[in-house]
Amino acid sequence: MALSALPETEVLIVAACWGAEADAGAIVHRAIEAAAALVEADTGDAELAVMLTDDAGIRTLNKNWRGQDKPTNVLSFPALQPPAGREFDDAPRMLGDIAIAYETTRREADDEQKPFDHHLSHLAVHGFLHLVGYDHEKDSDAETMENLERNILAELGIPDPYADQDRVS
Repeated sequence: MALSALPETEVLIVAACWGAEADAGAIVHRAIEAAAALVEADTGDAELAVMLTDDAGIRTLNKNWRGQDKPTNVLSFPALQPPAGREFDDAPRMLGDIAIAYETTRREADDEQKPFDHHLSHLAVHGFLHLVGYDHEKDSDAETMENLERNILAELGIPDPYADQDRVS
């Protein structure tokens, strides 16, 4: 896919804890670019924002938007799209926003014995797929989404994040 078909991605670091991961912004950009290049979705000339926050920040978002008063690793907020046939001439086309929490991401990576950058890439890809219409509410949809995540991460040289999902904790 041509480079011009990639969305414009802005990474906003809003929590100091992300300072421990100097390459976080570059990791997110690389993951989003790989995902956009492999999905069958019109992401060209679109924009999205990725907010790197902490557990407190994502807990607030999770409570306000999903009614769940607890932190989570990633949240996606797809943008409302204009009705078919109507485009806004002077406004960029927004895909939406993604929020990723540092402490939860770090804890999960450590618990699963995965490199932090691999897990961060996976969460960025997962969030992006939600923005372009994928979900995992039904088993068949989850399988489709997970297979796409595997393929995108393989392009980045990242092992299958679901390989150990059947192991007993």
